[in-house]
Amino acid sequence: MNTTDRREFLKRSGQATAAATLALSTAARAQAANERLVVAVIGPGGMGSNHLRLLSANRAVQLAYVCDVDEKRLAAAAETVEKLGGGTPKSVKDMRQVFDDKSVDAVWIATPDHWHAPATILACDAGKHVYVEKPCSHNIREGRLMIEAARRNNRVVQVGTQSRSTAHVQAAMEKLRSGVIGDILVSKAWNSQKRGSIGHAQPSEPPSTLDYDLWVGPAAMAPYQSNLLPGVWRWWYNFGCGDMGNDGVHDIDLAVWGLGVETHPTKVSAIGGKYFFDDDQQHADTQYVVFEYAPTEKFPHKRQLIFEQRIWSPYVQEGFENGDAYYGTNGMMLLGKKGGYKIFGPRNKLIEEVTDGEPNLPAHHQNFMDCIKSGQKPNADVAINHLPATLCHLGNIACRTAGTLEFDPDSERVTNNPDAAALVRRKYRDGHWAVPKNV
Repeated sequence: MNTTDRREFLKRSGQATAAATLALSTAARAQAANERLVVAVIGPGGMGSNHLRLLSANRAVQLAYVCDVDEKRLAAAAETVEKLGGGTPKSVKDMRQVFDDKSVDAVWIATPDHWHAPATILACDAGKHVYVEKPCSHNIREGRLMIEAARRNNRVVQVGTQSRSTAHVQAAMEKLRSGVIGDILVSKAWNSQKRGSIGHAQPSEPPSTLDYDLWVGPAAMAPYQSNLLPGVWRWWYNFGCGDMGNDGVHDIDLAVWGLGVETHPTKVSAIGGKYFFDDDQQHADTQYVVFEYAPTEKFPHKRQLIFEQRIWSPYVQEGFENGDAYYGTNGMMLLGKKGGYKIFGPRNKLIEEVTDGEPNLPAHHQNFMDCIKSGQKPNADVAINHLPATLCHLGNIACRTAGTLEFDPDSERVTNNPDAAALVRRKYRDGHWAVPKNV
């Protein structure tokens, strides 16, 4: 998502707040004034600020805590809640204070990627329901541990891929399931936009307002430098998943959904690297990744999912800057999470076109809260998001190790490359309180 689109998205989310408040559905109406869902936002900057605004204006919830390791962000978050009529939340920098409070029902986790899984697991084990930003995990092993934590504690875990709760995307998926383009053998997702250089920097002292040790958390310790925070952490192996795991995961999720796969691929081939940027970021700015799925009883043919990325190229393809294509035996569909879809039949005949549609964050919040009440699985349940998140991890691993990987979907292991196999997990700080068990 480029800077302009992000500003538009933030603006739309703010506008949607009022509408969402007026249209509170099942979960909200069921709550009496003194039975509101008690929630916390952990990481209220960046995307977390959208969650903060929506929750502050939502009278079905009580926003009891804001949590951030940076004093300035923490103070700004508390001020936002008060201005929007959400009361005066407790401001804490250590998420353990939130987890220890038995009155808290649910947490929104919008931290950097390396905290997603550890925080989710801790929250579930403390009895909290969790809305966690995408990608759900920093690595493949963590994703499996998140599913296990959600299930053993009977907690709802929703991942922030809000297209799963967006009407035009849901309609497009229903069309694909109806067989409108026949059997779908190939899907493709792309991420083409212009990012900025993060430049070069040397280790330095962190700002006095930042608890850097707490920010690093269970990840391997690395020295602070000025082009690491805020937001830039996503380009570093130790903390983020690159743009494939940032914007790309949204479109990869839709490629998985439309292709109809319910497991991992068995083979991954990738080529890519840093073709454009001369800076400190480690993840690839250019990627082409192909995943192959083995035949199943339900789908007797092999299937393929393709991802391509150029984060130095702000040009649309097939009408969308970021989008998806589905290739069936009797036609094709083009889909944009922002902008609608087109369906083509034989001889390239345009069968149907929907020209509008926007990611619906309020609806995704509402689905999460409804499922807390009903006990049903949410639209972007952690087990659902584990599939596209794993593709992001495998794509990044294949680019780093420059080869074709063979992957066992059952054991979730790379079987033909020891260097790649080691990257299914990560290195943690010895003895840190947030290191998940059985990693």
